[in-house]
Amino acid sequence: MATKRELLTIGGHEVAISNPDKVFFPALGVTKLDLVRYYLAVADGALRGVARRPLILKRYPDGVEAEPFYQKRAPVHRPPWVQTATFTFPSGRHAEEVVVDHPAQLAWVVNLGCVDLNPHAVRADDMDRPDELRIDLDPVPGIAWPQIVEVAGVARAVLEEHGLVAWPKTSGSRGIHVLVRIRPAWPFDQVRRAAVAVAREVERRVPALATSKWWKEERHGVFLDYNQNARDRTTASAYSVRPTADARVSMPLAWDRLAACDPAEFTLRTVPALFAAAGDAHAGIDDAAGELDGLLALAAAQEAAGAGDAPWPPHFEKQAGEAPRVAPSRRKGAAAARRPKLPVVTIGQAKTKADALAGLERWKARHPDVAAKLEPADVLVDAMRGRSSAYYRVRVNLKNIPADERPAEAPPDPDYDPRVEWKGWSGPSGAAGAPEDG
Repeated sequence: MATKRELLTIGGHEVAISNPDKVFFPALGVTKLDLVRYYLAVADGALRGVARRPLILKRYPDGVEAEPFYQKRAPVHRPPWVQTATFTFPSGRHAEEVVVDHPAQLAWVVNLGCVDLNPHAVRADDMDRPDELRIDLDPVPGIAWPQIVEVAGVARAVLEEHGLVAWPKTSGSRGIHVLVRIRPAWPFDQVRRAAVAVAREVERRVPALATSKWWKEERHGVFLDYNQNARDRTTASAYSVRPTADARVSMPLAWDRLAACDPAEFTLRTVPALFAAAGDAHAGIDDAAGELDGLLALAAAQEAAGAGDAPWPPHFEKQAGEAPRVAPSRRKGAAAARRPKLPVVTIGQAKTKADALAGLERWKARHPDVAAKLEPADVLVDAMRGRSSAYYRVRVNLKNIPADERPAEAPPDPDYDPRVEWKGWSGPSGAAGAPEDG
């Protein structure tokens, strides 16, 4: 039997939507074709966020309640009107990645199962010099929206004081993304250096609200994730639908609208009408490219005052001036003597987030008195990089539990080992590698 499909004509190109009635958001009954139609309704804004940028394809072929897989390389079998660009990863490997510039290409990548769009910060005509600085505000659990907005406002002030225009959007999850167009004149490491300077300056101004600490067990309030500016990182772009039960959207907003909004009001079902009525709040972003000289001068001043390089993601080579890349809970020797280890225990590691959290609930049931004293920020859920997908680790920080009440660390439950599952696996054609490394 032939597979059902819907043939759409978009800007002179025919796009076949396979299994158009397949449900991608079970709680809402939203289908793949509904998702395609959403992106076509907001195409002007969505394309502004991804135009000429290579994409990592994050594919949910079985809908958002199943685990996705990541695909860097463009599918071998693709229409001739789908463009690509060669991206180089920190490992030195290369990948021909999809570039989306046209509504038909947008529909085509959604048909592959891409729910959100994840572009790099560079354009296809200059793959080594970003034209976008990304300030990713990532709140620890328990932080309310007004505090995140307040930290975003401080970041805006820092950026504007250094000659840059800040464009906010909801992340579509719990945080806020602040985007800054820059002239593509600086390599990735210098753009990241500028982002580190912003994070440290915001932390200096509002230390009770914000942190630049990389290790989760040290964070509080709102973390400014400077490493989103490292070479291989991607961020969900403007108007991306996120894989949440309510199909929430990463929504560009004016600053006054951001402060007054509820991020839950922006969904696949509500945003098309909002877009049709008010247009794109980021319509002027491409005309506001600035210079990094001011932030790099701030970085130099911080470094002259004794600040070394901030930790890089673990798959990057050790950088000159970088402090020892070890979590506080794993420090040994002199490092541990200077700053005592934090009492962080690993609860479990699983292939799916649901299985990892189920292991956490079993641990809480075994230690109810301890569980009752944990703060939301004490539970650390990490998405770890696998071969072509993520797996999940759950840890608990026992710093708020008296030492004589802390349970001993037990073998992880569950205890998933991705190295065993992927041993000897080379990957299907076009789908290779971890989400952020080559």
